Amino acid sequence: MLVVFLLVVFILAKFAWKPIINGLKERENEIQGALDLAQKTKAEMVQLKSDNEKLIAEANAVRDRILKDAKEAADRTILESKDKAAVEAQKIIESARETIRTEQQVAVSKIRKEVATLSLEIAEKVLHRELKDKAAQEALIAELASSARLN
Repeated sequence: MLVVFLLVVFILAKFAWKPIINGLKERENEIQGALDLAQKTKAEMVQLKSDNEKLIAEANAVRDRILKDAKEAADRTILESKDKAAVEAQKIIESARETIRTEQQVAVSKIRKEVATLSLEIAEKVLHRELKDKAAQEALIAELASSARLN
């Protein structure tokens, strides 16, 4: 039995153990390579996550800056528009006032002219009826001239 045992050990050592040990070593190397790859992948994932968080933070900062700039631009535009509208309204009001003054002066001038014309016509008619002599006419004209006031 000892001889058979030694013979089996010798045959196994000569033919079977080297391929078995080589196969186990290859399997061990593959497992170690897979573990190394998993570790490397895990490290890359952590790095990518960190990079993504930085990119998100930068994108948020850019977005906030753009929104702030847009709000400031909108506020400036609104303020400029209000200022322009106020200036334009002031110009329109001034123009309307000037037009009203001009129209008022024209109307007053027309009224004065009409009043003067009517007064002359009335005076002419009254004088033709009332005054027959020249001395009475001159006295009336002098009296009217002294009492009349034109604005």
